[in-house]
Amino acid sequence: MIPILLKLLHVLAIGLWAAGLLTLPFLYAQRRQLEGKALYRLHNFTRFFYVKLVSPAAFAAVVSGIFLIFVEATFVPWFSVKLLLVGMMVMIHVMSGLVILRLFEPGQTYPANRRIIMTLLTAIVIGAILATVLGKPEWLVAGWLTTFFAPGALGEMFPFLTAWLR
Repeated sequence: MIPILLKLLHVLAIGLWAAGLLTLPFLYAQRRQLEGKALYRLHNFTRFFYVKLVSPAAFAAVVSGIFLIFVEATFVPWFSVKLLLVGMMVMIHVMSGLVILRLFEPGQTYPANRRIIMTLLTAIVIGAILATVLGKPEWLVAGWLTTFFAPGALGEMFPFLTAWLR
């Protein structure tokens, strides 16, 4: 039952995280037209959205994903690709937070071309994650690489690292 609940939490958190990252550039674009109280309200809403909704969803997605690694013992090549893509999603998340810090300073705007680029980049990363996870492709991996990344391989290659555990 625990793996099912973890997967449910993981899928829900990733869905909220992905939706939030896709929404943020459109919120940033609203900055151009506003001044005074309306700008202040947009700034407050954008910060609330990022800090109270998108960031906790990202945290829940990553933490539940880490627990799923140990519960399901996933050690296949496609999973490494998924982790690389999730790392890209984390970078997009951090960049979005930095944009919020700078965007609401006086005289700042969010150009339309940047909104388009970031939305497309985010959608491509999310799509690649979905394709990788749902497709679970069988990629050929060099034998030495499989041996290197096998569970327990580090202890076999460097026995002195694990000698103190005995």
